[in-house]
Amino acid sequence: RVWDLDTGQPLRTLEGHSHWVNAVAVTPDGRRAVSASVEHTLRVWDLDTGQPLRTLDGHSDWVMAVVVTPDGRRAVSASIDHTLRVWDLDTGQTLRTLDGHSDWVIAVVVTPDGRRAVSASADGTLRVWDFDTGQSLWSLKGHSGGVRSVTVTPDGRRAVSASADGTLRVWDFDTGQSLRSLEGHSEWVNAVAVTPDGRRAVSAS
Repeated sequence: RVWDLDTGQPLRTLEGHSHWVNAVAVTPDGRRAVSASVEHTLRVWDLDTGQPLRTLDGHSDWVMAVVVTPDGRRAVSASIDHTLRVWDLDTGQTLRTLDGHSDWVIAVVVTPDGRRAVSASADGTLRVWDFDTGQSLWSLKGHSGGVRSVTVTPDGRRAVSASADGTLRVWDFDTGQSLRSLEGHSEWVNAVAVTPDGRRAVSAS
């Protein structure tokens, strides 16, 4: 649904998926949205008309997460089929498949410069991907449980991950090393966000 935040009223309902919708992302210009569903597909929507523009078909299992690149031209999806896919939003075509995780891929984020993606997996690792080559630059290892969420600092130099092991970790993009472990939760940490100045993180457990 598209909502008016001033009135609290729904402006339109986006209908087309036949099953649960797990995630949604909006393009930087605010004109399109991309939704991710357990029916193995994504859909691109025109937010002005509420109409579906195209279906992104390629994953073989549930799609758990989706993010749009800063230029609004591509989307990256994460699936429990163990892969990510990079999509051209204008054509609906898969540009490349990012294959390297050994379990569900649960979350994905794109760096502010749009050159890299970071994925979080139930295999306990994160991977940093190069968009130009499709290659995995780093496998970030340190969590003892599945990684549930990941975010990147505004300067693009660090990532912060949240895990089912009850901790968060701060990672250095230049070295692929864990800078520190953030401990305090007693259960799974399901989400994390970073403040605009990049100095603080907020976690949800």
